[in-house]
Amino acid sequence: MREIALDTETTGFDPFTGDRVIEIGCVEMFNQVRTGKVWQAYINPKRKVPESAFKVHGISDEFLKDKPFFEAIAKDFLSFIGDSDLVIHNAKFDLKFLNYELSLLNIPPIPPTRATDTLLIARQKFPGSPAKLDALCKRFAIDTSARKYHGALLDSELLADVYLELMGGRQENLLLGNEKNTSTAQNQAIEIVKTIIPARSFPPSASEMEAHIAFLGKIKNPLWEHL
Repeated sequence: MREIALDTETTGFDPFTGDRVIEIGCVEMFNQVRTGKVWQAYINPKRKVPESAFKVHGISDEFLKDKPFFEAIAKDFLSFIGDSDLVIHNAKFDLKFLNYELSLLNIPPIPPTRATDTLLIARQKFPGSPAKLDALCKRFAIDTSARKYHGALLDSELLADVYLELMGGRQENLLLGNEKNTSTAQNQAIEIVKTIIPARSFPPSASEMEAHIAFLGKIKNPLWEHL
């Protein structure tokens, strides 16, 4: 099962009053394991970034002036997310902005049913407790030291870790309790185990082989004789 942890940065709170998307960040997960594959883009919003928004994400007009418009990255963005389920913190906000941008290009919207909202999950699991992404990172002891500003890709990576904790705990190494792992993840787990437990040989002794042959002789009409 492929899922995409997704976050956006914007110029404000409402696309219908002129605010636009300025960054999208995506982190791929497969069977609730991060694959290491990400997608990110900065976007020229065709407008000024308000000072209030700049104080949140630190993305300036000067930085964005040579970045592509949304129409230039829309195809790559949609190709990366494909038809995968999306994991978003406060999905209503991000989808409102993304679907507004898509509507300007006459592209069908992303259905809300595709999104798993970690904000709602956190509120259900921890009623009465803070449910912002920062608060959840603190609850699950997820390192946020690199987060001086909000950033879509960094927040998507933190969100992926929070989501995996909300779903029962991160399983990035040995993948315990997960029977449907990708072959890549399985190979990674095997290599880790090899470094911990060196391969050993346990050949049967002569007496064990004699006992085994004697046991086989007691089986009547064994299946292997008919192969």
